[in-house]
Order: sequence, then structure tokens, then C-alpha cells
Amino acid sequence: MTTATNPTTTANSTAAATTNPTATVTATPTTAPAPAEGPCDLVTVPARQGLEAVDILRRGRDHEAVGPVLHNGACDTLGFLVPPGTADAWDVPGSACTRTDGRGLRIPTTPPAAGSGWLLPPAEDAPVTDPAVLRAALDQAARLLEAADNCH
Repeated sequence: MTTATNPTTTANSTAAATTNPTATVTATPTTAPAPAEGPCDLVTVPARQGLEAVDILRRGRDHEAVGPVLHNGACDTLGFLVPPGTADAWDVPGSACTRTDGRGLRIPTTPPAAGSGWLLPPAEDAPVTDPAVLRAALDQAARLLEAADNCH
């Protein structure tokens, strides 16, 4: 299980958990500055696929911005904060997108649930992840994991 809340350990945490899914990485909790106070939706994926997608996004040649990412250790999932309305067209197999329905789910400065932590904390320069970019990274991550699982 990976719990990372310190931005200085995020890259190493992601790499360690991606290459060794049983690795345990613990970081000291931090409180990051809150980005713009806007509503957002939440895309939830299995942690293994999500960690691979974060790695893809952060190493991509276009260096796309990755918004806040929550890790829920109890459910072994990652949650990517995306713009409101994303859930209306979200159709990526193996994931779910929770709508705000105008109720104003806002980007919190501390993890919103017990047992969760920031893999990538909120930051001013990347308030949310672009859904099209996330979709492509999740698709690529699923293909990579399938190939790795089928390699004997």
C-alpha cells in the first residue's frame, strides 16, 4: 500500500509502487496551498493502474499537468480530481467518475476521508487533471499492465 502526501517523495513513491506493487512507502503529511476554489469531479481507479497513469503523465513528452491525486489505502484506489461535468461523458472501463451535480465538491487542502492521503497534493499550477489527458494515460496504463501480467 502506498501513502504519499509529501510532494518531494511523490516521484519515488510512484516509481517504487509501480515497479513493486507490494512496496510500502510512507511520507509525512503536509498541507499544501489550496488551488482555486472551484468545484470538481473525481475519477476513481484501481491503485495499480492509477499509479502507472501518474507515472505516464509525469514522464510524458508533453509534461501534461497532473492535478491532485488522492490515495485511498482502505479501498486500494486512486482518485484524480477533474473538471466538473467530466462524469457526463466518462466511459473508461475499470474506472468511475463521481459527479458533483452542482453541489460543489471542492478541492480540499487535507485528504477528505480517513485512510486516505495525497499522492499529489493540491497545487496552484495544476488545480485539476485534464480528462482527455487522463483518459489517454489510463488507457496506456491498462495496456502496459496487461502486457506485464501476460509476460511469462
